[in-house]
Amino acid sequence: MKTALRLKTSLQENIQDMLNDQISMESHSSATYLAMSAWCTVQGLQGTAKFFRHQSAEERIHMMKIFDFIADAGGHPISPEVKNIPKNFNDLHELLVMVLEMEIKITENFNKIVDQCHKSKDYQTARFLDWFLDEQLEEEQTARRAIELYELIGTEGTGLFRIDHEIEKLMA
Repeated sequence: MKTALRLKTSLQENIQDMLNDQISMESHSSATYLAMSAWCTVQGLQGTAKFFRHQSAEERIHMMKIFDFIADAGGHPISPEVKNIPKNFNDLHELLVMVLEMEIKITENFNKIVDQCHKSKDYQTARFLDWFLDEQLEEEQTARRAIELYELIGTEGTGLFRIDHEIEKLMA
C-alpha cells in the first residue's frame, strides 16, 4: 500500500532502479573485499588482509548512503542479494588487478547514473552522486598504487612481506 508520503517524490523510477543496482554493486564489492581479506589472512598477508577488511567496511558505508538517499527521497531502496563472491585467488597480483577492474566498473556505473540524471534533469541526485565520483577517483588511485607497489618491489626474498606492509599503509 502506498501512502501519500510515498506517492510524492521527485526521484524518478528509472533513476531509483539505477541507484538500487548501484546498491547491489556496492554490496557485492563489500563481500568481495571481505573474501579477499580472508584469503590474505590464510596466506599470512596480515597487512593486506586488514586493508581489504577496511575496504569492505567502506563499501558497506557507500551502499548505505545510497540506500538512505533513496529512502529520504521517498523512494523504495532494495536490500541486495549477494552471489558469486570469489573465495580463492591464484596470487596477490591477480587479486590486486581484480580490485582495480572492480573499482573501474563501479566508476563507470556511477558515470552512467549521473549521465541519466542530467538527461532526466534530476540535478539533486546528480549532486548527491558527486561525492561518489570523487571517492571513486581515490579508490582507483589506491588500487593502481597497490599494483605499482607489487610490481616495483617484486616478490623475491622478503618482497611479499614488504608489499604486505606497504599495502596496509594505503588505508586512509
